[in-house]
Amino acid sequence: MIILPLLAEEPPALVRPVITAPRPRETSFGVVAGRVGSGTARLVIQVNGVTQADVPLTIGFRTDAPAAPFRIRVALPPRDSTIKVIAYDSAGNSAARTVGPVFGLPRAGTPVPLQSAEDPVLARRIRELVQSYPGPASVFVQDLRSGRGAAWNARARHQAASTLKLGIAVEVLRVLRAKPKPRTRLANLFHNMLVYSSNRAANELEVWLGGSTYAGAARVTATLRALHLDDSNMYGGYILGTGSTRPIPLRVESQPPYFTFGKYTTAWDLARLHRFFHRATVGRGPLLDLPGHFTASDARYLLYTLAHARDPGKLDRYIGAQPGVSVLHKAGWIIHARHDSGLVFWPGGAFVVTVMTWNWNEAGSSSDILAGRVAEAALRRFSGVSARPAVPHRQLLRS
Repeated sequence: MIILPLLAEEPPALVRPVITAPRPRETSFGVVAGRVGSGTARLVIQVNGVTQADVPLTIGFRTDAPAAPFRIRVALPPRDSTIKVIAYDSAGNSAARTVGPVFGLPRAGTPVPLQSAEDPVLARRIRELVQSYPGPASVFVQDLRSGRGAAWNARARHQAASTLKLGIAVEVLRVLRAKPKPRTRLANLFHNMLVYSSNRAANELEVWLGGSTYAGAARVTATLRALHLDDSNMYGGYILGTGSTRPIPLRVESQPPYFTFGKYTTAWDLARLHRFFHRATVGRGPLLDLPGHFTASDARYLLYTLAHARDPGKLDRYIGAQPGVSVLHKAGWIIHARHDSGLVFWPGGAFVVTVMTWNWNEAGSSSDILAGRVAEAALRRFSGVSARPAVPHRQLLRS
């Protein structure tokens, strides 16, 4: 009788991790979450091929469970990145999954509850800048960590130009019930509308929404009203080829000429819309209460798209090249009006900023310089980051 030696039982094969956050084509504050299979003893997170986390999963982690959740925070650079999650068992075997592109935002920029209050130092600087502009202008800026900020003429209505393409984007995502699939017609239109500010793409999306540009615009306006953005109106398509502390003051100092119909909005409405985007990335705020379907994933996708906007020289004019600074924005311009509105992130936090201008002759480089100076003043005030050497702003606004 031959007795065969007992063979050691083979450990079960590792299952590839499942990554639930972030998703491709989204922004991320650095939280990597998902599930790993049984037998996982160690988890490694790599960002662009560099290990950012190496975590043992033996303490307080059920390695015998069919699938166990994980949530690990890593630092992401302010650009498109690829994240790789690698699961190891006790014998050193591995299984991995990759997600990308993901646009990194700083952990300090994660949304927190806010109580608004005016920053008098910043308010004086904003007033100086605006009063040097040759025409009516409006500004709203607020730190998204402390709630402190400043405003000037923030409730005056301006011709909206392309800024209300943000409303079209919200309505498309609400109706679609998912991010548009890559390389589809809807994805291309969405990208071209926000990244290249294509009027044709905006018109086609309005037709997709309502059957005509006017019907689509009416749907966008209805959604803006549901968000209580009552000083914003979308009308038709685009022409092709074109507390105990003092609250932040929301007044009308000087009203640019505008029609009672057509596309108009205010610095206050645009700033609130960007704040809604910011809060929605972590599943909070009024966007998620809209009828239909608008999710945190939709908000992260929308901000990812804005992070790639090809419209430099406005809010990012003086701060865009500073280390760790990202400007996620949407500009709009016509002959007499030029605006920019967005979210600025730096390693220490984030702020929202909107600058709207009108000029009887033509709104040109002086509008862009004003937007850049406002964003620069806000970043200096909120972060203490040393900005470029000061140049008399009156001289700059005339250049």
